[in-house]
Amino acid sequence: MTRSTIARIRLPPYLTGPRARRWSRATAVVLAGLAGGLVGLLLGGRIETPIGPTDVSLLLRAHWGGGTTIQIPPLGALQLDTHWGPISLEARVTELRPEPARELIENPTGLDELTDQIGDQLRHGVIVLLLRATALAFALSFLTGLVLFRSWRKALVGLGSAFAGMVALTLLTWLTFNPQAIAEPRYTGLLANAPQVVGDARSIVERFSAYRAQLARLVGNVSRLYAATSTLPTYEPDPSTLRVLLVSDIHLNPAAWSVIRSVSSQFKANLIIDCGDLTDHGSDPEERFADDIKSLKVPYVFVRGNHDSTGVARAVDRQKNAIVLDDDLKEVEGLRIYGVGDPRFTPDKTTRDDNLGTAQLRTRGAQLAQKLRSTGETPDMVVTHDPAEGEGFSGVTPLVLSGHSHQRSTRLLPTGTRIFVQGSTGGAGLRGLEHEQPTPIELSVLYFSRATHRLQGWDDIRLGGLGLTSAQIERRLEPNPDRTIGVPTTTPPTNSPTFPSLPPSQWPTETTPPTSPSPTRPTEGD
Repeated sequence: MTRSTIARIRLPPYLTGPRARRWSRATAVVLAGLAGGLVGLLLGGRIETPIGPTDVSLLLRAHWGGGTTIQIPPLGALQLDTHWGPISLEARVTELRPEPARELIENPTGLDELTDQIGDQLRHGVIVLLLRATALAFALSFLTGLVLFRSWRKALVGLGSAFAGMVALTLLTWLTFNPQAIAEPRYTGLLANAPQVVGDARSIVERFSAYRAQLARLVGNVSRLYAATSTLPTYEPDPSTLRVLLVSDIHLNPAAWSVIRSVSSQFKANLIIDCGDLTDHGSDPEERFADDIKSLKVPYVFVRGNHDSTGVARAVDRQKNAIVLDDDLKEVEGLRIYGVGDPRFTPDKTTRDDNLGTAQLRTRGAQLAQKLRSTGETPDMVVTHDPAEGEGFSGVTPLVLSGHSHQRSTRLLPTGTRIFVQGSTGGAGLRGLEHEQPTPIELSVLYFSRATHRLQGWDDIRLGGLGLTSAQIERRLEPNPDRTIGVPTTTPPTNSPTFPSLPPSQWPTETTPPTSPSPTRPTEGD
């Protein structure tokens, strides 16, 4: 097309006339006001607000389709179709605050008032969020028109368009609001398994009062963990003693990190040993759970459990203070530790037919022990996940540490090897709710001589599981720390004497008669 041809083309008057120019300018002013208002709405729609003993981040996001998302790191999220529109609401739990949590326990009426308190605080947080977002939306809408068009009049027109847009957004949200959205949530991440554990969402809604009471007890229990660990006895540093914190079967319970961190600090642990089952299903999202290991500030020795995938083991190994053992012998803080991961990966009950029973695990342990014996290496301890596999190392080492059963126990084998089985430091995770009595949280502080590397005694710490309030510490001494390993003893004791908690330097030199063993509970490991 030539220039002369173009010159002969004439646009219709309604596209080039004064009226068209006025409409285009007016449209630009309205669009600028709406754009400024949207940016202000998103920038102002961000606050951090206390809700109960937690800090929650509330924010507005541009998301076509609307809805509400509740983020609970590292477990996943719940998505609710609460409304339709271009703006969604997101709530993210960011931190559990110990001081308000303690106050819930010190105040007898705190748990009863917790539900109403959470509702009031959430309502207040949302109101503050909306007021801030609206104020900034109007301010940016006005400033956008003023900067672009340098006219107070046009800036006010832009502000009016933002106001109209806000009214339209409010009406759209109100008209499409769905109060039944809580009955049909979509779970993502690890929470996708929640309906299998606590029931479907509709049953939760129908029994809302009961679940509200249980929620109050759950939050209160976390508070008791802080309160209990804050009053545990503190030991003076003793250069002749190595302190090892033994944990196992955390099963993705975030509260366990708080307990481990507190006990490790107060007992001045030199290292932490984890006998496995850090996670529940060994999935990729669960690998982020291992990131808390780096906050413990001491070496963290880990062996893989039957709920831990190789990906979980790699995630642990990425932490600077972590040491993953799998048919490895390493010296940590002066102790020679051999560890081996569980040969199974059975993250749920559909995979129990793994064809590796107790006898096979014991045989595998004996084969690994023979391999270790052939190298001439003598470890100070062996760490396995399943005690059956640990029994295969009888006579090779003075001490075998394991977990798996969610029930703490210890026994001395005829060869002189002590098998120490730790309970669940995570209260068995969600499995802790499967029984009438919740699984307690258990961990132990082991004391070793720096000179002989032999176990001298240990403190067993037991905190009540979900919904319980008990906390106790028992001191137990090794009757014959320097016993010969490999030669059967005549009458191996099945239980060790108990003493009040004292610093190792004040331990008595003579033992008292053994106490009667406490009744056992059904094994809960899987």
